[in-house]
Amino acid sequence: MSQDVAAGGPVGIFGGTFNPVHYGHLRSALELVERLDLFQLRLMPCAVPPHRETPACSARDRAAMVSLAVAGEERLVCDDRELQRDGPSYTIDSLSELRGELGAQRALCLVMGCDALLDLPGWRRWQELLDLSHIVVLARPGWQLPVDGEVAQWLAANAIEQARQLRDSPAGSVLLQELRPLAISSTEIRDLLAVGQSARYLVPEPVLEYIKTNQLYA
Repeated sequence: MSQDVAAGGPVGIFGGTFNPVHYGHLRSALELVERLDLFQLRLMPCAVPPHRETPACSARDRAAMVSLAVAGEERLVCDDRELQRDGPSYTIDSLSELRGELGAQRALCLVMGCDALLDLPGWRRWQELLDLSHIVVLARPGWQLPVDGEVAQWLAANAIEQARQLRDSPAGSVLLQELRPLAISSTEIRDLLAVGQSARYLVPEPVLEYIKTNQLYA
């Protein structure tokens, strides 16, 4: 861990299968860096998803595509730590590792979509997440926040309204953040490639070349 990273502002964590990474992911990542004033946002490919089928495309290939996609943007980094662990890729384990590396006072911001928020009670040790980081929930078109139940109560108890409040403490708050919607999905890209159609302008050119060279999704 460099001294610059250890001394800087909040660090964001943006997990997912990235199967494959596309411009929707990347534009959201860059907007998060700017709107939350992050020092860095780490795109963290999930090696073995605990709550869904493991992608046919290997975690190493998916991480390689993320690295290619963020090359040249110093505020975006591919973090492949979940490839280094055996078994399911639990977010709580990754946050624990990052907290140990960055220290107790560094603000961490875990990014998740509204769909993940609704499924939080099924996550491993989900109520401990705010002990380690803030949570930034991406408000997506068509999704609604829960109005009752344990997640709704948890939101009401921990919600903040301004991104600048994330700097007030290293962890413990939930922020709802709206971003520019880009209607691109990894499933759509895989479906196009499976029938021999082009995914150009949906994914960065280096990622497209990697897919072609390694015959992924054909």
